[in-house]
Amino acid sequence: MRIAGILAAAGLCLGLVPSDAVAQRGLSKFQGAWLSGSADCAEVYSSAGKGASFKKPVDIFAPAFAISGNRLRTPQASCRIKSVSPAGERQRLTLDCANAVAGDEVRVLMAPQPDGSLKRYFNEQDTTGTLYQRCSQ
Repeated sequence: MRIAGILAAAGLCLGLVPSDAVAQRGLSKFQGAWLSGSADCAEVYSSAGKGASFKKPVDIFAPAFAISGNRLRTPQASCRIKSVSPAGERQRLTLDCANAVAGDEVRVLMAPQPDGSLKRYFNEQDTTGTLYQRCSQ
């Protein structure tokens, strides 16, 4: 029993740790509402109790997403973050997403920036990324 405790503490026994807990460990820098481009946060988000939510009617084209716990929401989809793993200087988030039409597994590459912003990359070859700013709540 002592060995199982040591392995779990070292993160080596992931089968005994819920996947939500594994995902949340690497998500602290990603928590909050994020917006890209010249739109103002107040145009896209409204404060709602524990955090930001998309204003009604939702602008489905807004370059925005919000992460709360192990949930990532966009204007069109809701995702559960299944895992977070390093991919060089970036983090690979594996998401289980659903929208009004379908559900699918999605992989996203992101990297926190020194100024507190976040870059999202389309794939491993993308060297520019898209810059997102955190909206204050």
